[in-house]
Amino acid sequence: MNLSLISLEIGVALIGVLVLLADLWTPKAHKRQLGWFVVLGLVVVFGLGLGKFTDGSTAQIQGYKKDSLTVFFQGFFIMAGILVTLLTISYAGRIRSGISEMYALTCFALTGMLFAAGATSFVMLFVAVELITITFYVLTSFEQNRLRSIEAGVKYLILGAAASAVMVFGIALIYGSTGTLEFSEVSQQFLKPDGTQHLTLFKLGMLLVLGGLAFKIAAVPFQLWVPDVYQGAPTPVTAFLATGSKAAGFVLLLRVLHEACPIMLDETWLRQLLAVMAGASILYGSLCALRQRNLKRLLGYSSIASAGYVMLGVVALNAEGTQAVLFYLAGYLFAVLAAFTVIAMVTEDADDEDISVLANLHQRSPLFAITLTLAILSLAGVPPLAGFFGKFLLLKAAFGAASSDPVMPWVIGIAIVGVVISLFYYFGIIREIYWGTGQSWAEKKPNADPIECPDTADIVVLVCVFGMLALGIFPEPVLNLVEDASTALFSSAQ
Repeated sequence: MNLSLISLEIGVALIGVLVLLADLWTPKAHKRQLGWFVVLGLVVVFGLGLGKFTDGSTAQIQGYKKDSLTVFFQGFFIMAGILVTLLTISYAGRIRSGISEMYALTCFALTGMLFAAGATSFVMLFVAVELITITFYVLTSFEQNRLRSIEAGVKYLILGAAASAVMVFGIALIYGSTGTLEFSEVSQQFLKPDGTQHLTLFKLGMLLVLGGLAFKIAAVPFQLWVPDVYQGAPTPVTAFLATGSKAAGFVLLLRVLHEACPIMLDETWLRQLLAVMAGASILYGSLCALRQRNLKRLLGYSSIASAGYVMLGVVALNAEGTQAVLFYLAGYLFAVLAAFTVIAMVTEDADDEDISVLANLHQRSPLFAITLTLAILSLAGVPPLAGFFGKFLLLKAAFGAASSDPVMPWVIGIAIVGVVISLFYYFGIIREIYWGTGQSWAEKKPNADPIECPDTADIVVLVCVFGMLALGIFPEPVLNLVEDASTALFSSAQ
């Protein structure tokens, strides 16, 4: 076996193990600083692990492939891991015990995401998903002193276990109907003269697998866990769930659809099913976010709506749609991490996540006010930020697919309505930042105390602001990367 192909995954896992070992000899007062070791390690491993695979070449071992799509998503996951670790360092004061374990578990979840990026068999798919999910079972309930955190962990455990069971059952049906679990071999099975005798069983198994992946991306009807888990989990964990875990679900969804079941892509019912899920996710997330006062729950419902928008690119089932998915996720990474970083810092003193804590933020911390404003504008799809160009590409891909699917015009209409609705609840956050009155201002003067911000949080917000502006104003470099990635996906599917 060519272990150099998985050197990045091995390196990240070793960082997690070394953090656990270093925790044994590190004084309690300095354990917070182990996060810098994780950040440095991820930077070094990323440079060494991906340097040899940036020329567009493809290498493969059983169950795993390193191609341009893998490289794109692994870069995405490493970036998310670095920024989340920096945010965790800033958040460490609110973790009563076990901060080293939190760093290590972040590395282990990241390892699962890296394997998911290159999975080419249902065995690797399941192992990657379970490594991600089991790690998040622990991370979501990490603040044991908060009842909501324990509640979030229990809910995620129960619903995640159910989704995993559904996925395993689907994989069993796929193996029973094809006799193999490799994506390429599964797709070739039905090209044989006698290969269609178990086609119905195969389709049922594939639907169950897609249902398990829909849980990861928080698409309707597998979205019920999102608001409670987002609210209860520690803010860095919520940020990692909203970016890394969601992106892992989408890369697996793309690989399964295009590499394992191309025989189903020409069937109208599959496209219509995905389109209905996209429209329902947009409508559900947008309407539920309207009445939310808790910031993390609001962003949770926004995440469901965003999953619906990304599904528009998946429904297109072509290279243009895949490129739109990848670009949107890149911009979404910076917007969501910027928003959660500001929320984590602002709510530390207030110990409250109500939207009213943002009142007077423009005077207490102009940097945070500008950052959160840009993040919200990007999520809303306002130019010239990354979110606008991402939604434009997704809608463009959806319009291209509308001629071949009578359901798509309705879904596009729902998407446009969802954009309009999102402006209301997104701009409610901006209104609170600059013109909010706060819950207790009737009895006392507005809070004008400056917000003390750790250097690590400053680094995260500055990187995210740069990313949102750069992707929106100069999208060409990332567009070239996503084009190479989609080309790799569709060339392997042929």
